Amino acid sequence: MTEELHEVSLTVNGTHHELRVPARRLLSDALRHDLALTGTHVGCEHGVCGACTILVDGRPTRACLMFAVSAVGTEITTVEGLTNPDGSLGHVQQAFAECHGLQCGFCTPGFLTTITAGLRDNPTPTHEECRDMIAGNLCRCTGYQNIVKAVERAAELGLDTVAARPTRPTNDPAARPTRPTSDPAARPTRPTSEPTNGGEAS
Repeated sequence: MTEELHEVSLTVNGTHHELRVPARRLLSDALRHDLALTGTHVGCEHGVCGACTILVDGRPTRACLMFAVSAVGTEITTVEGLTNPDGSLGHVQQAFAECHGLQCGFCTPGFLTTITAGLRDNPTPTHEECRDMIAGNLCRCTGYQNIVKAVERAAELGLDTVAARPTRPTNDPAARPTRPTSDPAARPTRPTSEPTNGGEAS
């Protein structure tokens, strides 16, 4: 039996794309496989690790928890869309490079999009607020110390053009912030103390 396909129009990084996808097509798969935007990584596929975090109407969203057909009419920003129009690195990307927050790089796209939205909401975070900002994203290199430094450095550099974009309200449950929830079972683990090795991947 042939699966029914749906024609959808997605706006990703300011570009409109026409796709024919099954209703069950995850947004993360549509971005990676249909649009070749492989910067969006898929880790746990349960919305826990945050590697697939993108911005939907400016809000951090787990792309592995959202269907592509549900994203019609939204403005999607992936990690590829965080660079400046001239191709240079955005402030959050630059801060990660300066502070060695990249490490193995697999989780980096999710951190970059999460921090971009976080700094838009709070451009001058405290050290603790920087830690809270990334609490919903997991780094298997356990290099949180340098990622926190990158958040602080990005705040010093100021808002990117993307970060300054206004957001609009959404009722989609997948478009949730990546800060800790009140449900302990849904709360990802975060480091209780910063690593003593400088946060560099071994």
